[in-house]
Amino acid sequence: MARIVECVPNFSEGRRAEVVEAICARIAAVPGVRLLSREMDADHNRAVVTFIGSPEAAAKAAFEACEEAARRIDLTQHQGEHPRMGATDVIPFVPVAGVTMEDCVALAKRVGEQIGSRLNIPVYLYGYAASRPERQNLPDIRKGEFEGLRDLIGKDASRQPDYGPSAIHATAGATAVGARDFLVAYNIYLDSDDLAVAKKIAAAIRHSSGGFRYVQASGFRIAERNRVQVSMNLTNPAKTPAQRVFETVRREAARFGVNVTSSEVVGLAPLFVLSDTFEQALQVERWKREQILETHLLEEETTAGFLEACASRAPTPGGGSVSAYAGAMAAAMAAMVARLNDKKAGPGPLHEMIERAEAATGRLHRLVREDAEAFEAVLSAMRLPEDDPGKASRRQAAQVRAAEAPLETMRAGLDVMRMARECVEKSKKSCVSDGGVAMHLAWAAIEGARLNVLINLPDIADAAKREELRRAAEDARQQAAAVRKEMEAAVERAVS
Repeated sequence: MARIVECVPNFSEGRRAEVVEAICARIAAVPGVRLLSREMDADHNRAVVTFIGSPEAAAKAAFEACEEAARRIDLTQHQGEHPRMGATDVIPFVPVAGVTMEDCVALAKRVGEQIGSRLNIPVYLYGYAASRPERQNLPDIRKGEFEGLRDLIGKDASRQPDYGPSAIHATAGATAVGARDFLVAYNIYLDSDDLAVAKKIAAAIRHSSGGFRYVQASGFRIAERNRVQVSMNLTNPAKTPAQRVFETVRREAARFGVNVTSSEVVGLAPLFVLSDTFEQALQVERWKREQILETHLLEEETTAGFLEACASRAPTPGGGSVSAYAGAMAAAMAAMVARLNDKKAGPGPLHEMIERAEAATGRLHRLVREDAEAFEAVLSAMRLPEDDPGKASRRQAAQVRAAEAPLETMRAGLDVMRMARECVEKSKKSCVSDGGVAMHLAWAAIEGARLNVLINLPDIADAAKREELRRAAEDARQQAAAVRKEMEAAVERAVS
């Protein structure tokens, strides 16, 4: 099973799209990471970004996003409805598949230490990673916000950070890093501009003032809508469902002669939240989540669905995507071999290789899509009218990318072959055949990707660029061929 962590960093910027785009670009550039969503709110002046990846990739992306935010966001110039104490206000890690909460706690501590030592930003651990009970809840850490913390840190022992300096960063503030379960960021709008009403309703439903155990809530005025909002985090939506909270807010609002106009989910939510809400709202008897059709299609979409798409008459996915998929399988096999031998070897190279192989799996899996998108861009440029002044330049740019994508697959495949060789050298005999499979799949990825580089070269007008791509492809192939020759002999000896 792939090891997947979700990370949902919140940034104190919801008005400058270019800043959020730059942060997201740093995240998306990390191999093994998939950016899922980004949401900006001008009134809150806050952005919520969601991505997934292997533990190592998620940690790297989280740090790089924090670094970018620290460069671009100045809290002394920041104003917004949402409480905040840092440019990167909070970084939560959530276990999704193949990882435990303890793994996410370790991840939070590692990233927190890096932010503190390398960026000189004070870091507070929260949630399951909290170093003391009073820091489990994020609002308690954030109390006083940037300005209040600036005055207390270094003077009040209770505000001593877990990592980093005992002084606020002049512009980036402080950051909370933690591990938590899935939560739902949920807002309910009222047909009133009376902030006092929203605050009273928030106090009635939040746990800290006697409300629902798994609800954090505040009231805000949203100038853009000329309405007030009850803004919530449902920290355990399975135990405190959104439907129950919604009905309570509606009843509380009615006491003040106010109606609920709408609600919204910020960021992503697990499927079970929608399923449970459906069950409760319609009072469906004997409802099971397995009755949702899509839950039975997920596996098909990732296996048979891909094969069916490859076998269809559609031009994508084609040979380049299939080559990348073979490389991703090779990387996954290398991760498996390293993991099976990790306990034998103890902490060291094999343990590090698990993370490297998982990052390579994500990188190659992403190239499956990118290769198809690159060729689709070529087709799109070709379909432009002949008199379109930008047709030639668009097609050339697309053609170059169509050759570069499989070249990236070749280079990633070469990295996987080297990993497979290291695995076989350190592996117990029973795993050598699996390392050999990784090697052969990576070689197939390299050979297939090479063909896709070469077939795109004749349509590139720039002769120097054509030669650069051709030489790069041949160089990667030659290096891979040398590794393959070494490995074939070693694998054959081991399995004979």
